[in-house]
Amino acid sequence: MQSNLSRLSYNAGILILLLFVACRMAGQPLNPYPTIGSIPLPAGYHRHPAASTCFAGWLRNIPLKKDRTVYLFNGSPKRNQDAQFAVLDIPVGRQDLQQCADAVMRLRAEWLYATGKPEAITFYTEQGRRLNLREWMQRHPGSPGRASLDNYLITVFTYCSTRTLRRQLQPVANADTIAAGEVLIRAGSPGHAMLVVDVAEDGQGHRVYLLAQSYMPAQDIHIVVAPDGGLSPWYRADAAISLIQTPEWTFKTSELCSWSTNP
Repeated sequence: MQSNLSRLSYNAGILILLLFVACRMAGQPLNPYPTIGSIPLPAGYHRHPAASTCFAGWLRNIPLKKDRTVYLFNGSPKRNQDAQFAVLDIPVGRQDLQQCADAVMRLRAEWLYATGKPEAITFYTEQGRRLNLREWMQRHPGSPGRASLDNYLITVFTYCSTRTLRRQLQPVANADTIAAGEVLIRAGSPGHAMLVVDVAEDGQGHRVYLLAQSYMPAQDIHIVVAPDGGLSPWYRADAAISLIQTPEWTFKTSELCSWSTNP
């Protein structure tokens, strides 16, 4: 009898969890925008032209999922489903690896790989060891093409961090001139990193931008909402603002960085 009661209690718990998840998912409307570049702009703003081969143009062409739910690496929905505007159609993997800095490195690597620059895909471990994709492929000839990139990224996610990525970046002097591909990053444990995935400008040169992140545990990369309800998911770039409030982290504008090289 006790065993039957335990099973009933367990099954009831699973049913309650499934109902909770279904209710949360029911509250997430489908995303109507096929790519980052199709997300509507605030009135009076325009996107700068960007070739599809440059980082800014490539980011705009990343496809978005219809489902706005953010899932963890194990297939479970993230507890907080209020932070995202849309979810990038990019795999998170089956391990708890592709977290915040990892998502930034993943998108940078994917762009360089897609545009035929594997030799430029380089990150560094905590000890300063260079992890270059071309060199990795020479050491691992049994993993050709795409499989080699995926295996390489697992190593990057395992041995790199916000600290190592921050050392690879350079501070941006003026946050009001923010550009797609730049990174908001705070090194540490805990630390966080978010990627600027699109930028627009009005006739007076004022800029707005979109931010994407992964988080802990590893989860779908998603574009976050902005606290300014009138512009969300767009953030204002304003020289008078010293803090950037995002749904799950607050950055200083001085923590905006760019890549030291631009292949």
